[in-house]
Parts: sequence; structure tokens; C-alpha cells
Amino acid sequence: MVDDLVPIFALMIPIVAILSALVVRPWLRLKERQMQASSAATAEKAAQYAAQTERLEQRVRVLERIITDRGIAVADEIDRLRDDRTTDPRPLN
Repeated sequence: MVDDLVPIFALMIPIVAILSALVVRPWLRLKERQMQASSAATAEKAAQYAAQTERLEQRVRVLERIITDRGIAVADEIDRLRDDRTTDPRPLN
């Protein structure tokens, strides 16, 4: 009985190899292309986030410089602007 299965198994080895070449390789290539596209999109988003972070850091540096250079004057300006806003005769609508 086992001796009868040996030729069948011997024939199945090349059949499985051919099927894997026809099915598995293209699937693996597709997955590789999908991963490359995904990594490219991720890299682009990371670059955009880095650029935005840099812009925000520059703005914070400017604000810090304004505050440290003109600390009391800025507080006085804010108070003056607040007072101007409360006495503004224009309607809020």
C-alpha cells in the first residue's frame, strides 16, 4: 500500500513547485510593491510633519524672544489691547 503512494508523492513534488511558482511568487511581488508604496507614503508624511514641526518651533522661538526682550512692555500692550476691545463702539456681530 505505501509502495503505491511513492510515485504519487514523487509526482506531487514538481506539481507543488510549479503551482508555487505560478501563485506564490506573483503574490509575494504584489505584497512587496504594496509595502514599497506604503513606505513611500509614510516617508512623505514624516517629511511633512517634520517641516510643520520646524515651522512651529521657529514661531515659538520668535515668541520666546519677544517675551524675553520686551517682557513688561508686552504685558502692558496686552492690557491696552484688552482695554481697547472693551471700549470699542463697533457691534460684535
